[in-house]
Amino acid sequence: MTRLFNEPAAFADEMIEGFVASHGRWVRRVSGGVARNTRSTPGTVALVIGGGSGHYPAFAGLVGQGLAHGAALGNLFASPSAQQVYNVAKAADNGSGVLLGYGNYAGDVLHFTQAQDKLRAEGIDCRSIAVTDDISSAPLAERHKRRGIAGDLTVFKVAAAAAEAGYDMDRVMETARRANERTRSFGVAFTGCTLPGAPQPLFTVPAGRMAVGMGIHGEPGIGETDIPTADQLAELLVKDLLSEVPDGLTVQGARVVPILNGLGSVKYEELFVVYRRVAQLLAEAGIEAVDPQVGELVTSFDMAGTSLTLFWLDAELEELWLAPADAPAFRRGAVSAQALDAEKLTQAAEVQSVIPDASDESRKTAPTVLAALEAAKAVVDASVAELGRIDAIAGDGDHGIGMERGLHAAAAAAADAVERGAGAGTVLNLAADAWADKAGGTSGALWGMALRAVGQSIGDVDRPSAETVAAGVAEAKRSIMDFGKAKEGDKTLVDVLSPFSDALTAAVHGGSSLHQAWGAATIIAEQSAEATANLLPLMGRARPHAEKSLGTPDAGAVSMALIVRAIHNTLVENNVENNVENDVEKNTVKENA
Repeated sequence: MTRLFNEPAAFADEMIEGFVASHGRWVRRVSGGVARNTRSTPGTVALVIGGGSGHYPAFAGLVGQGLAHGAALGNLFASPSAQQVYNVAKAADNGSGVLLGYGNYAGDVLHFTQAQDKLRAEGIDCRSIAVTDDISSAPLAERHKRRGIAGDLTVFKVAAAAAEAGYDMDRVMETARRANERTRSFGVAFTGCTLPGAPQPLFTVPAGRMAVGMGIHGEPGIGETDIPTADQLAELLVKDLLSEVPDGLTVQGARVVPILNGLGSVKYEELFVVYRRVAQLLAEAGIEAVDPQVGELVTSFDMAGTSLTLFWLDAELEELWLAPADAPAFRRGAVSAQALDAEKLTQAAEVQSVIPDASDESRKTAPTVLAALEAAKAVVDASVAELGRIDAIAGDGDHGIGMERGLHAAAAAAADAVERGAGAGTVLNLAADAWADKAGGTSGALWGMALRAVGQSIGDVDRPSAETVAAGVAEAKRSIMDFGKAKEGDKTLVDVLSPFSDALTAAVHGGSSLHQAWGAATIIAEQSAEATANLLPLMGRARPHAEKSLGTPDAGAVSMALIVRAIHNTLVENNVENNVENDVEKNTVKENA
């Protein structure tokens, strides 16, 4: 369990602050994470890595000469927001483009892709590499669906060395892809991990048993077995990894980097005992071990477990792997590291958003938008534990925490915008940015997109109508399904959003007022959320454990149904009707101070 913390919600920020204070030789704090505190060669590609906190030494510990130029750091087990990734990339850019590296998780893919798009729009050559080394998370035919675990290190190290050597972006990208194709990992766990302030682990393993094929975010394993001896564990790991040799390679005579990774609570001495047998098995198979790594490299907070990674080398990959590096958690050889000028160490102050002009009608509606967000926050606050319990059955158990972070940030941003005289559309847009930025993860990205779609639809000129609200929800549905690639039946929030949007639009077109249409659609949303219990997940972290979730509704679908019900209650309480432009006196929107 986690024993040392202050406020759980502040843990990640305070951790980063302490890390920078103790590792100032290598890193400096930038908005969204950390960047090198040493001079990089101008005109070279910059590698920016990242993911959720809770995995140290990944990701901050891999920033330094010969390794990453920066790391975007999300909350515990939650991907950094697109804004965080963008900020770190801007701080790290050397003038020849930025390569973004991350594990293949839905939230990371969404946020890093959004940041990539924003950087490209500014003329920066930006590419991405999603690490897919975990052989337990998808079959070989679906390698693109596999998640990234300890193989992050091999891909990041090789890509960084290529950039340091002056490779152009195309060559850096090709090298990173080849490293990813030649990296395979497999892991086990003996206990789950417990987040700061949480009363219980994200998952448990029965006494005397071992979870096989676990993830690094608290996802339970794909199977269970009795705890083996150290030698038996080594034999299991090596056997499974050697059953999937990268295309075009043979085992006999291969040169391979073995990485035996501790996940947080297994002692180094235990790992050495296991590696003793791993080394024997590799030698017996005719494999030459090159520069073995044994220790904690990609952890899962306090999880007791280990994973084995095999990185199959060629001559170029070996040279890049062995190239000098000097980062807080990974060092070899001698590198050149000059200190930055003092003025470059100063982090830019946060710039307060500009509030655009708005009509009186739109400003009068803004407090109702705030009231709806406050109601959503209250219902999620009351449901955090249950949402986490549902999510932990097949996922990582942090959905409630992530939604709580996002809604608190959204409500605070909305309150500030209302105080500064913003119109309804701007209130939603600023709330959307805050939600995505502070929540991170898949839900943060998707809810940020949803709020922004509605905010852009209602705008700051006219009083919001049923038609503009319904159009905004429909656009939210379209953009989320297009960007996240989920469809109805995949057991995601789309299974609620899609029928809710359709019902809302139909009711509005039928002449219902906003609160009447929203109320009718809310019933559909609640029924749809319940119906997800009969589905198997086809997207996200729950997919590898699909059968475990049968009979339990999707956490994202449940939270969406809770929120649309809370919004409906707010609409009724504030007497919000449809054709307000034609009957302002009848349908005055009450302002909430």
